[in-house]
Amino acid sequence: MYLTPARRSLDPMTSLRRLNSVLDEAFSAWPFQNQENGTLTSSWLPACDVFEDKDAVKIVAEIPGVRPEDVKISLENNLLTIRGEKQQQAEENNERVHRYERTYGTFERTFVLPHTVDPDRIEAHSGDGILTVLIPKSEQARPREIPVRASAGKRSDSVGAGTKRPSPSRDPEEEGSAGKTRG
Repeated sequence: MYLTPARRSLDPMTSLRRLNSVLDEAFSAWPFQNQENGTLTSSWLPACDVFEDKDAVKIVAEIPGVRPEDVKISLENNLLTIRGEKQQQAEENNERVHRYERTYGTFERTFVLPHTVDPDRIEAHSGDGILTVLIPKSEQARPREIPVRASAGKRSDSVGAGTKRPSPSRDPEEEGSAGKTRG
């Protein structure tokens, strides 16, 4: 017995209603509704760049429209967390709003720091919508050159050169004759 598949309606309005229902279900939790004042907010992630050189690790985050007092930075177990909130500014004019595309709401970024940093000297600066977090490395972790000094009175130019120096307790003549009789 051969079963034929059920045919769906080809009515475009039925298809659009079905699509609308699926999209409503998929996005029902986004954007998140703020319980306090009923405004719509959404969580967002600021774009971040992370740099490292021999002296420090630097994190640069784009946080346009976020006031410095709305940003909190914490460090726990080598996890640096940057949290904040971008407040929506209420417009006072009586124009109709056609679209809100700017992102508002809370954000949080977490970074695992290497054990080579000095957590007591972390600095953060904010200006022109850019947050910069400078995390200096500890003195022990910084690369350094170790100078090589020449020792006075000792020659080190024959070390590794393949020449054998006679031991000071042996007579060079004995070494020479012993080498002749062995060879």
